[in-house]
Amino acid sequence: MSVASSVLVPYASYLRVYEPLAAFPEPERSHWARYARRPRTPGAQEELRRSLADLLPTPPVPVPVHESGEAFVAHLDGAVVICPWRTRLRGWLALEELVAEGYPGPVLDAMLPPVVRAQVAADHERWLARNPDARPWIRTAVWQVPVRWFALFGDEDRQYEPGAPKEGAGAEGAGAGRAPVLRYRTTMAQARRRLARALRALRESIDDGPMTEGLIEVGRWLEEFHPRALVELDFGGLVHVVSEEWLAEERSAAELAAGLAALRAGDGEAASDAYGRLAERWRAIRDLRFAN
Repeated sequence: MSVASSVLVPYASYLRVYEPLAAFPEPERSHWARYARRPRTPGAQEELRRSLADLLPTPPVPVPVHESGEAFVAHLDGAVVICPWRTRLRGWLALEELVAEGYPGPVLDAMLPPVVRAQVAADHERWLARNPDARPWIRTAVWQVPVRWFALFGDEDRQYEPGAPKEGAGAEGAGAGRAPVLRYRTTMAQARRRLARALRALRESIDDGPMTEGLIEVGRWLEEFHPRALVELDFGGLVHVVSEEWLAEERSAAELAAGLAALRAGDGEAASDAYGRLAERWRAIRDLRFAN
């Protein structure tokens, strides 16, 4: 199932929000306006390369000393929309998640010495005191796309670009060329409407559970952003652990929508079958994390 690649990973997916320039206060708005006019802006692989470089020193630098001034840039209805990297904030949040996962003490200490973790935690606490309303524009999931994320999108939002070999390379050089891209993009208004419909269908049919709680949490996050934002689900590094055939046939958003429609129609068995297929598909991807 996996394919070789010379491209930097990790095997992570991303849920991003791109906001219009009007959503940012000055002087940040002017910064992003100038930034968006650059002939070239860095992509996801460049962001990852810079993050990994910080882990090479001894001791490692799990959280950048300064916040990144970089962003992803897209367009929505002809207008520029911006997704700031906020690498420092996301580094703090990722470290909190790492500690919360309950790694054995010796393992965690080997990855990040206690003195480093203590300093990072103190820096984060001081920063939060000055920025109590801060939130990331990017959410990350490792070795999966959380099924709840697909509730924000329809099949019509799906964008798939097959991989391509490096210019001048034959079939054997395909791994060194452009990687495939699979992503979903929709407006914030559509994402919120779909999420509300999904929550209503779940609450009217079954007791609250992990899916409902997850959708509520995502909905609270989306409410923090401009109503004319763009919402993107990017399969990111996961494209390197599955075949292009798998990617071409992937229709999780459509399948989840069909399951929710069955739930609204009172067909619990069809809804359960649809969700079961989705859960099993993504469980198989998560299990690759432990493959030899």
